[in-house]
Amino acid sequence: MDFKDFNFNPDLLEGLLAMGFRNATPIQEQAIPLILADKDLIACAQTGTGKTGAYLLPVMNKISLQENRHNNTLILAPTRELAQQIDLQVEALSYFTNISSLTVYGGGDGIAYEQQKRSMREGVDIIIATPGRLISHLSSGLLKLDQLQHLILDEADRMLDMGFYDDIMKIISFLPEKRQTVLFSATMPPKIRTLAAKLLQNPEQISIAISQPAAGINQQAYFIHDSQKVKLLTEIMNPEVYPSVLIFASTKEKVKNLGKVLRGLKFKAEAFHSDLDQKEREAILSEFKNKRVPVLIGTDVLSRGIDVEGISLVINFDVPHDPEDYVHRIGRTARAATTGTAITLVNEKDKRKFANIEKLIDKAINRIPVPEHFGPVTASDTPEKPANNKPRRKFFKKKPQAK
Repeated sequence: MDFKDFNFNPDLLEGLLAMGFRNATPIQEQAIPLILADKDLIACAQTGTGKTGAYLLPVMNKISLQENRHNNTLILAPTRELAQQIDLQVEALSYFTNISSLTVYGGGDGIAYEQQKRSMREGVDIIIATPGRLISHLSSGLLKLDQLQHLILDEADRMLDMGFYDDIMKIISFLPEKRQTVLFSATMPPKIRTLAAKLLQNPEQISIAISQPAAGINQQAYFIHDSQKVKLLTEIMNPEVYPSVLIFASTKEKVKNLGKVLRGLKFKAEAFHSDLDQKEREAILSEFKNKRVPVLIGTDVLSRGIDVEGISLVINFDVPHDPEDYVHRIGRTARAATTGTAITLVNEKDKRKFANIEKLIDKAINRIPVPEHFGPVTASDTPEKPANNKPRRKFFKKKPQAK
């Protein structure tokens, strides 16, 4: 479907065309008409499907046609990185309009805080916020949202996973009952449906490839000892094959240590974690986005907050605890109908978590044999049967059984 078919404001459409966008993605094609028609909406779409544009474009179009519009729209996001990414898209899409936006999140300096306060007093069209910092502004009376027309929750499943349920409900208490509410989530567990029932009025529902990674991702797995993982990374991460690599580890400390190890091995790598201040985090993301840092290492928070095109390889140094996080992690590659590779390193204790991932995506992930020069792998490392119970090639030697 051509974006011209939505009859957007000419200034908004001009911004779209200037950015090279012509055709809507499936989630945009379904969601935009419903939001334009003022319907409440609960939408499930995997990462990289254009879901941000699916809610921004119709809301921005409606804002552009109004006169009294300040503090018109609130977008809640789980992390400051995602809030910043959304704000960048607002800025790009509104290039030929006069739509204003403000990001509200913790971790900034005093100057940024004063700028936030001034913008709130003057009023802006779109506020993009993380729940915690927004509540402080609402509670102080600095920010008034009693005339809000649109509430959007982006990555609602992640917000609940991060413990923001009570914060979300407190924010709702500051909003008018009559409003349009749109909830986007990459997965749709029961807790999301419970939240939606409390916030939305007679919502329309859209589901696009629930919990399924993009088709363009080449998914692979190695069953390997922890002690062999770094050595395998050094053989996999050929910069000529994979110029942009994103690595996920399970903890902040592991992220830090892996960053040090890879730099010691002459890889140009940066570790992204919560101990960095906001300016350091923004600088690292900018360097990675502009391909000046080819390897970035982070935890699952990064999987929801980074929107960088051209990531050629995602490596799960550890298997994620939540199978749905696997979908988010590998969704950082093969975005916008491109292709990419996702490799997961599975040790003995992570075998069951890996099996749960295969059950979720209803697909057996391709096993790659560990190179022979790595030494023997014991029978306990042999992978369990995949979710679909199809026969699997055996890459491991079995120990003799005791009699």
